[in-house]
Amino acid sequence: MVAELNLLEVWIPEQMEPGTLFMLEQAGELGKVENPFWAVLACPACGALGLITRQQCSGLESMICGSAHCSSEYYLEDGKIRYRTPS
Repeated sequence: MVAELNLLEVWIPEQMEPGTLFMLEQAGELGKVENPFWAVLACPACGALGLITRQQCSGLESMICGSAHCSSEYYLEDGKIRYRTPS
């Protein structure tokens, strides 16, 4: 299953709907030096906000929603959100 990725130009948390990505202005300055945080992504399933790393943003690592009520697994691919299929 694939979902559209929406980009938000200005940080307005109230406008972060499910599947919205906001690139951090100081990308790379937070988190681990070898894989810093790069953006904020609203879970495409429930809308919970979470920081994502440079490798997740480029599609090299998958993500799991951090909400207590959602366990959606997904990754970014060519400007889209692709859900992980069960093995």
